[in-house]
Amino acid sequence: MTTTLNMVKTGKYANDKIIGVRHVQCILCFFCLTLAYAWRVNLTVALVAMTQPYHNNNTDISNHSLNNTLLSNHSLSLDDSGEQEDVDQGVDIFSVDFYNFTEEQKSYMLSSFFWGYIVTQVPGGYIAQRYGAKMLLLSGLAACGILTLLTPLSAKLGGWPAVCAIRFLEGLTQGAVHPATHSLLSKWAPANERGMLATMCYSGAQFGTILMMATSGFIADSVAGWPAIFYFGAACGVIWIVCWWVFAASTPEEHRTITREELKFITENRTVGKMQDSHKMAPTPWKAIFTSMPFMSLLIVHCTHMWGFWTLLTQIPSYMMHIYHIDIKSSALLSSLPYTVMLVLSFFFVWLSKVLQNKKSLSVSFNRKFFNTVGHWIPMCSLIALGYVPREDAPLAVGLLTLTVGISAATYLGFQVNHIDLSPNYAGTLMGLTNGAANVMSALAPLAVGQIVKTPANVDEWRTVFFLAAAFYFVGNLLFVVFGRTETQWWDSPEVLDADTMEAGVPLNSSPTVKRATENGTH
Repeated sequence: MTTTLNMVKTGKYANDKIIGVRHVQCILCFFCLTLAYAWRVNLTVALVAMTQPYHNNNTDISNHSLNNTLLSNHSLSLDDSGEQEDVDQGVDIFSVDFYNFTEEQKSYMLSSFFWGYIVTQVPGGYIAQRYGAKMLLLSGLAACGILTLLTPLSAKLGGWPAVCAIRFLEGLTQGAVHPATHSLLSKWAPANERGMLATMCYSGAQFGTILMMATSGFIADSVAGWPAIFYFGAACGVIWIVCWWVFAASTPEEHRTITREELKFITENRTVGKMQDSHKMAPTPWKAIFTSMPFMSLLIVHCTHMWGFWTLLTQIPSYMMHIYHIDIKSSALLSSLPYTVMLVLSFFFVWLSKVLQNKKSLSVSFNRKFFNTVGHWIPMCSLIALGYVPREDAPLAVGLLTLTVGISAATYLGFQVNHIDLSPNYAGTLMGLTNGAANVMSALAPLAVGQIVKTPANVDEWRTVFFLAAAFYFVGNLLFVVFGRTETQWWDSPEVLDADTMEAGVPLNSSPTVKRATENGTH
């Protein structure tokens, strides 16, 4: 009979618990990502409801009851830019207004988020590893919630430029979400649970997108009108903030109610190296990071993945409209279907990963590269096939699109958790570096498509786009398979540093023995 003492020594008790404190942290992160992505896409779906339903350049529209929405006696007209102006009265901040934004203005409003998002990636990772992820995520989401609440007012008072400013600030507040989540996972996730716990966290992104797409139409049709999309989202943020403040902690050591057994299990299994104290960390080894082939292959595969993924999300609706005459954006079911499949498959892949882990002959490295290959090379093939589906076979095209997006969930168990494998101490910074670069690729991909596709009804031009994205998928995963590693890198922790030396900021020194072992390690 196993004694309690043996359970503490082996971690068996903590490992056998269905839900431990570490799982609670990941559930909270799941809803953090849910909110972050719901707030990210809310403007995309709200713009449809915000658009002026009655537009006649030669007629004053002040006497219309707009879309049967409750309005005060608020006289409106359209100015030259397509925005509303107040005619007879001062601005009523409680009225519901409609707008006639141009496509160019819409593109500015939608893209402004990402320019702010890129800026805070690396600083966010550094702050999370130095001062802890709890307060960073709390302050970031709280600020983003306030900005979300102010979005309808900004549109009323400042038009589309004010909305751009609000969205840019929202991007700044959300830039640290992924790096901070990675930093938190590096402290809370035992090595053999990283894939599962990371998937649990990041699948919240799909859930938030699905939730926003599925509910925004109903919310916009309520008496509160389209502004309620933003108000409801902000209200949900308040609930999360309270739960996060009460139940979250940056590290297991800081959590007030974690059991001694689970704490021991986590601290003894999260890394083979030394976990540095966040307040006494050695300086970030920038040179070692950027000369590390495992990290560079991770950086490249993250960038190529985002090129392909965002080509799909931003351009496929146009392709389906012009080639198959299917308006995906007008259907909440079709819009959310790829994300729903991706959410479901993410948990299927977690189960499959656990099955593979139980086979002792299969290494963690094989596990990462297998799922990364599934998440890149199957979409590569289905994306090319999509370009050759006959025009009259639209259901097959929708099926291939859904498969291409949904199967990408396998990457949660591939490169997306590899930052923690390489360096638990600097995982937040690594994620900031790769995610920042990858989001630049996300912005460039639609621009490239615009240069290639001059005639949207020309399928040959679209095939060029698909072959380009497929090439990115192929090359990125190939480099990851060849050069990727799952061993903790030599530059992750100091050889031997006492507390005074670490506080003084002595750079990391590689251990020659560890370095040689790592460099000569197997794939």
